[in-house]
Amino acid sequence: MILPICLYGNPILRKQTKDVDIDNPELKQFVADLFETMDNANGVGLAAPQVGRADRVFVIDTTGFKETYPDVEIRREAFINPFIVEEFGDDFIFHEGCLSLPEIGEDVVRKSSVKIQYTTIDGEDKEEVVSGLVARVIQHEYDHLEGQVFTDKLSSLKKMILKRKLSDIATGRIRPAYKTKPNK
Repeated sequence: MILPICLYGNPILRKQTKDVDIDNPELKQFVADLFETMDNANGVGLAAPQVGRADRVFVIDTTGFKETYPDVEIRREAFINPFIVEEFGDDFIFHEGCLSLPEIGEDVVRKSSVKIQYTTIDGEDKEEVVSGLVARVIQHEYDHLEGQVFTDKLSSLKKMILKRKLSDIATGRIRPAYKTKPNK
């Protein structure tokens, strides 16, 4: 089922999330809904807060990068109760966007690698080091679980320049083509 995406200004995007019960029988359907919603909106990642739930769950799919970046590692995966143990490596600047902040894209500096612990949708506990674009997508989605959006990482000047556009998103004057949830 395609879920409505919460846009900038919705309080859920600033909430701290809580761990989910991996044995909850509804979890697999929720993850399937996250993938379907992300695919419908042509995203490369989607976190539970973006669809109105304060759960520690996100999904990624880096297939969309393949045409522009042929060497990208393809990962289509759900991350349940993830925890980034460490961000490390060189600073990596990349132009980011977000389904919750339509029509905004900016260069964001992040570390090139992460060490992450998480549970798979099949209940397997994992810890791995991930680098490159996959690490970026993971960091971006993880931020959503921490109540942050990518514009929080921008300079004060950039935020000031984007202030009107952010206000337009929050007040519903910018409406993307995909299904969204009105801000209250």
